[in-house]
Amino acid sequence: MSSHPLNWRCLPFDALHARTLYALLQLRTEVFVMEQTCVFQDMDGADAQCFHLLGERDGELLAYARLVPAGLKFTEASIGRVVTLPAARGGGLGHVLVRESVQALQGLWGVQPIRIGAQARLQAFYQQHGFVPDGPIYIEDGIDHIEMVRAD
Repeated sequence: MSSHPLNWRCLPFDALHARTLYALLQLRTEVFVMEQTCVFQDMDGADAQCFHLLGERDGELLAYARLVPAGLKFTEASIGRVVTLPAARGGGLGHVLVRESVQALQGLWGVQPIRIGAQARLQAFYQQHGFVPDGPIYIEDGIDHIEMVRAD
């Protein structure tokens, strides 16, 4: 993998070109369905109302997150479908993605609390970005999750 930085784009659904949409759905499916062996409906009807943060290098999508407006998934704004290409992992890209996601969300809708439905095994990862557990562990699509909130 090349070491030069990623190009970040944050786009509303209607600005996604077909190839970009295909790439982000392919990445989400590769990780959330195939790698995690989890059969679930990834295309949940919310994408059209969200912004899509894309981290690309040399035309390849390496990192992605969905920025969800307040009131759609939770009362608060949210970050979801946080995913990195398996081949690009191990160099801190996930941390860069979360930082970019928080910054992009705040740029869109202002500084505010952010609530996520995190995989429980990633609690410590998200805590490094200011998210704190807020509620019990629950099962979603066969995987332990926990809601976490970042105060600002």
